[in-house]
Amino acid sequence: MNLELTILSNLVYNEKYARKVLPFLKAEYFTDKSYKIIFLEIHEYVSQYDALPSLNALSIECQERVDLSDEQFQNILEILNELSNDTADYDWIVDTTEKWCQERAIYLSLMESVKIADGQDTKRDKGAIPTILSEALGVSFDQSVGHDYLDNSSERFDFYNRKEDKIPFDLDFFNKITKGGLPNKTLNVALAGTGVGKSLFMCHVAASVLLQGRNVLYITLEMAEEKIAERIDANLLNIPIQKLSDLPKSMFQKKIASLGKKTQGKLIIKEYPTASAHVGHFKSLIGDLALKRSIKPDIIFIDYLNICASQRYKGSIVNSYTYVKAIAEELRGLAVETNVPIVSATQTTRSGFGSSDVDLTDTSESFGLPATADLMFALISTEELEEVNQIMVKQLKNRYNDPTLNKRFVIGIDRAKMKLYDVEQSAQQDIIDSGQDLEYDNKEETKKIANKFAKIKF
Repeated sequence: MNLELTILSNLVYNEKYARKVLPFLKAEYFTDKSYKIIFLEIHEYVSQYDALPSLNALSIECQERVDLSDEQFQNILEILNELSNDTADYDWIVDTTEKWCQERAIYLSLMESVKIADGQDTKRDKGAIPTILSEALGVSFDQSVGHDYLDNSSERFDFYNRKEDKIPFDLDFFNKITKGGLPNKTLNVALAGTGVGKSLFMCHVAASVLLQGRNVLYITLEMAEEKIAERIDANLLNIPIQKLSDLPKSMFQKKIASLGKKTQGKLIIKEYPTASAHVGHFKSLIGDLALKRSIKPDIIFIDYLNICASQRYKGSIVNSYTYVKAIAEELRGLAVETNVPIVSATQTTRSGFGSSDVDLTDTSESFGLPATADLMFALISTEELEEVNQIMVKQLKNRYNDPTLNKRFVIGIDRAKMKLYDVEQSAQQDIIDSGQDLEYDNKEETKKIANKFAKIKF
């Protein structure tokens, strides 16, 4: 008995096996048309009646099909008679079926890719090939059935007492609100208006993570690769961005070489045209980095979320709420799949531009985005803050900590050098907030500060 016939036999006679593998099987995996039809009838029967079909039920269902000739029907009856109730070992047949699905998926995706490459498939262009191959390589049976609350208590206790792997910031208050940094499998989003500092924030954090000896992947859909690299040069070399071109080449290369000795990490900057790339492209890039450069990112930056494409939807056929929400969900799924934190950004709404305060309602195009993100914060700039080279951070959502603690705080900003930095503790006293993690009771001084920041709505 061949493998495909063995699979069909177990789908009919082994309920445990059938319920495990049916969600992952596809008719196109079967090489024989009769096998495909039998599989489809089994799948339809289980879906409709929540039970395995008998051979008699399958023969009747096949007989009622109008797309079969008498010869094809007789062939199906012969195959049904070959099905054996001598079921295979469960673990072996599940593992073997999974391997078969993977091999068939890869083979079919390669054939499909060849058709696209040769122009035989006029509905899709060559840009779809990486996604097709990536999906095939990702075929897998999920062996986990979930966490058993009572039986898995020991594992849960170990989890509580395990030091979580996080990527720390070089900014004290960001470490405070995240309890030490960004955990893996998370989506973290900065909300700000145009020119406030979304890209500056991400470039700064990317630079600081690189200095930690970690691998960084920075995906840009807004600016060129060279422009992002220029910002990171200004940050790491501590030189105003306008002055970089004044450096002699020898001195520039010497500084970069010195920087290379300080870290074992890699920083990869990849540019995609605006609104052209989605998680399928990002997965393909991550695969290429692993294969060609032996680089696995420890953190991924995506600049920025709203100008990504969705893998599930075409922008023209869905509303902006659904579209942006889908992008956010897909990016968080990528974070889980790659086991890294993802940092991105989003625009404020029109009403949020130039506002002295920002809330979740100011999220551009989609309230579904804050619902998906693990951490979301606003970057707020006012004339008063710019005068003292500061920017305000306001927590909007936080799954890592109580968002009412240090709900608002300020950090220093050096726009020329594309840097962020901690400010004196006294600067935080300008932020009068019930959740602020500091003690401050001087009423007269409070009054002065309140007047100074009167334009900032709390």
